[in-house]
Amino acid sequence: MQNHSNFSRRDFLKSTTAGAAAISTGIWTGLAPAASKSANEKLNIACIGTANRAAADIDGVKGENIVALVDVDKNYLDRASSSFPNARVYADYREMLESEDGKIDAVVIGTTDHHHAPASIRAIRKGLHVYCEKPLTHTVQEARIIAEEAKKHGVATQLGTQIHAGDNYRRVVEIVQSGVLGDVGEVHVWVGKGWGGGDLPTDTQEPPQNLNWDLWLGPAPVRPFAAGRYHPAQWRRWWQFGQGTLGDMACHYMDLPFWALSLRHPTHCEAEGPEVHPEACPHGLKVRYQFPSRDKLIPVNLTWYDGNMIPKKVAGQRVPGSGVMFVGTEGTMFANYGSYKLFPKEKFANFTPPKQSIPKSIGHHAEWIKACKDGSPTTCNFDYSGALTEAVLLGNVSYRAKQALEWDAANLKATNCPEADMYISKEYREGWEVA
Repeated sequence: MQNHSNFSRRDFLKSTTAGAAAISTGIWTGLAPAASKSANEKLNIACIGTANRAAADIDGVKGENIVALVDVDKNYLDRASSSFPNARVYADYREMLESEDGKIDAVVIGTTDHHHAPASIRAIRKGLHVYCEKPLTHTVQEARIIAEEAKKHGVATQLGTQIHAGDNYRRVVEIVQSGVLGDVGEVHVWVGKGWGGGDLPTDTQEPPQNLNWDLWLGPAPVRPFAAGRYHPAQWRRWWQFGQGTLGDMACHYMDLPFWALSLRHPTHCEAEGPEVHPEACPHGLKVRYQFPSRDKLIPVNLTWYDGNMIPKKVAGQRVPGSGVMFVGTEGTMFANYGSYKLFPKEKFANFTPPKQSIPKSIGHHAEWIKACKDGSPTTCNFDYSGALTEAVLLGNVSYRAKQALEWDAANLKATNCPEADMYISKEYREGWEVA
């Protein structure tokens, strides 16, 4: 294990080489890691969260040294520990990060959304590389803080939007950027899933012995445990812990137009849905974003739909329950995770895709592991995915503030709506702050 505070000549050379590679590929990664490892030397990784999506992330990095495991649910922790018997186990990631200081190189975070930023910020400030599940954070402000801190500390980062590594997304990006659709100024993105909540449960109980409920709540205000309403799977329905369907799925689906059209910060955001509930996310939501021109690219109007508000037809085409539609001056393109179609069909009957220019991914986790070792770029680093997360979560800010937002991204302010401030950031329980 190399000391993160020391630069050797080899590290310096790796840093400058990686920086040049990032510039040449047009992918900003921040600084190269201060303490790179050789390709054959395994990383020492701590995994924060061990079950469900987190279990898949552990599987993605299990070729490295899994030296520490963290989970607030002892049943989950015991199960993961049986696969990695030499890993040290913890219930509290804050304790783990202190105890493992100098012993680990990187962390993988697969927790509830409201723990993403508190865990990430503490790891980044210790000079650790971070892989975090989507959405990157629970608030817009957290996304900006995490991106800036990752750049400052020069760590390798990756958001868990695994579909970004798929071949189909790469081909869609190439087609859009080839100009075959003409100027694309309109995009529609929709997902039929619905993480609607409801009223707070009144039938509360003592938490089970295997669950540390206080640690599960973490930065959130204290509330009673209710079986089946929060842990393990229903927390996305509640504002205190998740961000509904928008938070769950938009980083996957909006990633495609963000990548293909070089989007970053919207200037306007307007959401509509059912009456706002103070505790629960909506069953359906529609969000309209306006993005400004970028270099030679025209402004883009992007509309998101989820839950019971998804369309049956988009741009004149009947569509399935989820997907993305690019509307250009010369044609229209539907895409989902695994396929794409061009319209009108007659015009594109003999369409030949452009030559592949985006290399095949070595794997989403593998890309991050490589970056940890040699400073090479990652495609979903926290600069890119931080901006994506900001835009995604801004939709819920507009919805909860009940007003269209004129957005000043540089200052993280809605210039026309001071009421939005309470949803752009949040308060934390003592000991869990993100600042």
